[in-house]
Amino acid sequence: MNVPSNSCRLLACQLAVPMVRTAKQKQAHVDDVIQKISDKLDRFDPLEEGQEQVDLVVLPELSTIEYSRETFSLLPELAETLDGPSVEKMLEFAVRRKTAIVFGMPRISGGRYYISQIAISAEGELLGCYDKLHICQYGASMEKEYFDRGSNLSVFSIAGFVFAPIICYDIRIPELSRTLTLKHKVDCILHCGAYFRDESFSTWHAFATTRSMENQIYMVSLNRAGSQYGESIFCPPWVDDEQPIERFSKFGEDFRFLTINRSEILEARAKYTFLQDRLENYESLNVWSG
Repeated sequence: MNVPSNSCRLLACQLAVPMVRTAKQKQAHVDDVIQKISDKLDRFDPLEEGQEQVDLVVLPELSTIEYSRETFSLLPELAETLDGPSVEKMLEFAVRRKTAIVFGMPRISGGRYYISQIAISAEGELLGCYDKLHICQYGASMEKEYFDRGSNLSVFSIAGFVFAPIICYDIRIPELSRTLTLKHKVDCILHCGAYFRDESFSTWHAFATTRSMENQIYMVSLNRAGSQYGESIFCPPWVDDEQPIERFSKFGEDFRFLTINRSEILEARAKYTFLQDRLENYESLNVWSG
């Protein structure tokens, strides 16, 4: 899976998440999600898609539970460890379908709760766990009342490309995406969200597009489906009329096969030399006082 190549195929899943109140309901939902993904993979045509297989499946933030205060109040029952039933089911799926997967769940560790994206390889190995660094507390979000922020990044390679998950509000903090690009050589950020249609909803596309273009990387900005969610986007390293943003369904479930290409990253960076033209240090510059 990690042999360098010119392209990598993703299945990005804008999926609906039902009301979840018990561990049993949660696991029934996880089973349903796995079946939906499997059905979509069964319809993948290698000849039509120009790719032998799907290398990576991506799911939104907290894809195992509903995003609501009522559900978060039940975290003692719904949150899981890295050896819990949801991870086990995703491990089995990854091995059976020979594809890596990144999915979101509430995680418990040391008596604390985290909003986490879990990455699993096609061989059934844990590639990484990213706990949301920036916890959101405005609009429809109330995360600081229930979750702690993380303290580590997660970076991993699939099919010769370097990926890193970030979560929802993280996109609004430019230092994170910049660090992943410059220090960790990430090719594609998996921006997994639960964007509710509150007063900030109309702004997140601009943030995702800017992070993609200023760092000249791919950005999968993936929301969940539903009447108050939707409108995921996929951004290439350079966006213009010939290389537009790919937009998902406004509300409904939408499972998209996406391709990232090494050549598009290299071409964008050769033509538009943003990264090369940065100064080494901006903090040391003197301020002209007149």
